[in-house]
Amino acid sequence: MYRWKKMTIYLGMFLIISISFPAFAHMQSDEELFQEAKIMIFDKEWENAQEKLEELLEDFSDSPLYSQALFYLGRTLENQKGEEKEAISVFKRYILRNDSSEVLTQEAETSIIKLSFILYERGRKSYLREIKTRLYRPNRIVRYYAALRLSYLEDKNEAREAVPILKEIMEEEEDEELTDKAKIALLRIDPDYLQEYEEKRDERRLMLMKFRVVNKRTGAETFSLSIPWALADLALANIPEDAKADLRKEGYDLDRIFKEVIEGGRILEIVTKETIIKIWVE
Repeated sequence: MYRWKKMTIYLGMFLIISISFPAFAHMQSDEELFQEAKIMIFDKEWENAQEKLEELLEDFSDSPLYSQALFYLGRTLENQKGEEKEAISVFKRYILRNDSSEVLTQEAETSIIKLSFILYERGRKSYLREIKTRLYRPNRIVRYYAALRLSYLEDKNEAREAVPILKEIMEEEEDEELTDKAKIALLRIDPDYLQEYEEKRDERRLMLMKFRVVNKRTGAETFSLSIPWALADLALANIPEDAKADLRKEGYDLDRIFKEVIEGGRILEIVTKETIIKIWVE
């Protein structure tokens, strides 16, 4: 009797293990889930990829792949109509993580801008704030994208907040395609802004940049030069970057110096052991 009872217990344990084993055997690792999700994303199977990523985030909260999975979850939601709000929420969670990457953070920020604009156009006016706050991000790509998007607003009073960034693009960027986009964006907001910018630029071209070198001990002028601002601007643009870097090590940032002179309207002095160098614009 005892032997049959013991065999019954063993048989029961065997059945439990047999039933449970397939479930354990089919459990996927975090890496397997992540790789399958990425393949599905490549194939634009957004809902299936979402399921894989949500499983990874739920079952592997300590995974080194957690942050990347969170970003790609945002990407899958971004591509599903009606999930814009949730996608923004997920992207914001990713941005706040300590292990978020600079590249993916930039992509998350631009996606938030795009999705917020969609929601704003659907009547969710509060999402305009998500775009405006990104005008002041340290990342210039994010700032530029926010400004260009704002230029499409029908409410020109709201769109005007983008004007300083659009002018920044035209003044500081060399990419003609990008500067052309900024000009068109200004035209969308108010043609007067573009005309004002062009007039200001023409005025600058008539200015003279003046250099004076004075002997520190005697006060005598040892060198002087006056050149048109347009030529000075051209000369600055063609100074090799490594030469600028060497000067920055010495404490002289040429780009900043020229900008302060032209915008500040003041005389800039560089003092060395033996001389005083003065730079100003008239």
